[in-house]
Amino acid sequence: MTTKLVAEVRQEQGRGASRRLRHAGKVPAIVYGAGKEATAVVLDHNTVYHALNKEAFHTSVLDLEINGKTEKVILRDSHHHPYKQLVLHIDLQRVSANEEIHMSIPLHFLNQDTCHAVKVQGAHVTHVVTEVEVRALPANLPSHIDVDLAKLSAGQTIHLSDLVLPAKVTLEKLLRGDDAAVVIAGGIAEVADAEIVSPADIPSEKGDSKE
Repeated sequence: MTTKLVAEVRQEQGRGASRRLRHAGKVPAIVYGAGKEATAVVLDHNTVYHALNKEAFHTSVLDLEINGKTEKVILRDSHHHPYKQLVLHIDLQRVSANEEIHMSIPLHFLNQDTCHAVKVQGAHVTHVVTEVEVRALPANLPSHIDVDLAKLSAGQTIHLSDLVLPAKVTLEKLLRGDDAAVVIAGGIAEVADAEIVSPADIPSEKGDSKE
């Protein structure tokens, strides 16, 4: 499902103008890239605020309508108030259907609680990374990448090269020759059966006495 944002070209700029927009329930934004000049726009605050709480909004190609004309963009950055539920500004980058883009994509870890390493061997699973940098055309960009831990055993490490990627998607680190660790199963918790000792089994220092 494609997310659509509706924006208007922002006529006034500067801190004072941005402050007035926020008071009016709007979010200032900048749109740049694809060989075009940067455009200052304004969007509805509540729409942007709720969209930012969805993982897919950060990794999907978005439809941005500006004054009736639609462009394909991705979210590049967002700025928030330190303690208020307020979005101060967002940065959007135009994308071209024929040009690869770089994007941080979250990892979804599956079957961790039921894998052999955890359920049988008592291992501790560590997520070394929770997202990866990918390179792909906009149409091939995944919203997330699944990491199936069903067959994970204690002492085993899953590397970037072990990930199952969607078609026509590559990992930036692998392109640079860095096959980094993604998941490590270690720290096996070995619990020995406690030996139960009754008071009758404890020998007396003076030995048994007879009356």
